[in-house]
Amino acid sequence: MPIHYSRERYGWNLHRFLYDWVLSWAESPFGVTALFILAFAESSFFPVPPDVLLIALVLGAREKAWGYALACSFASILGGLFGYFIGWGLWYTGGEFSSIARFFFEYIPGFTVDVFNRVAAMYEEFGFWIVFTAGFTPLPYKVITITAGVAKIDIAVFAFASLISRSLRFFLVAGLIWRFGPPIREFIEKRFNLLAIVFVVLLVGGFVVIKYLL
Repeated sequence: MPIHYSRERYGWNLHRFLYDWVLSWAESPFGVTALFILAFAESSFFPVPPDVLLIALVLGAREKAWGYALACSFASILGGLFGYFIGWGLWYTGGEFSSIARFFFEYIPGFTVDVFNRVAAMYEEFGFWIVFTAGFTPLPYKVITITAGVAKIDIAVFAFASLISRSLRFFLVAGLIWRFGPPIREFIEKRFNLLAIVFVVLLVGGFVVIKYLL
């Protein structure tokens, strides 16, 4: 069952507590519901990625791997759209950062004013690729979804990039666990993000070659 916070065990390490709390839902009858909510929330504000619970659930019932991956992907895409609309309608008040924006800058790990400004400046030229890259790699997806709304990039482009990248990531994770079982878990947790980055670099590099050399 879901665990409760203990100062003796976690001290001030809130992120570690949240990680263990998320993982504990794998032993609950509400595991799939928790996965859906987590995947939705992680796309806009929650700091722990849904991969953690997805891996644990698939390990517990490998025959349900594709259903878990589908639920995780769908919820993450919906959460991304929610993040988009936070940026689109709630980020500024009278030309200044709203109280919601200041809350994100102060309390959401990795979501700083500097990161926000740098990502926003890149959207004009690389809209689709920014969303795709963040959706598939360990880059903070919540920063991308909200910034996309602030930049008001085409929502169809945003949704399509999210659909491809999020589904690709979660189905790949679930597929690896389904095929190889527990032995692949450590590999996914330690090296999957690096491989995801390499994959995106090669993919984008391939398109650059096609564009400029062919």
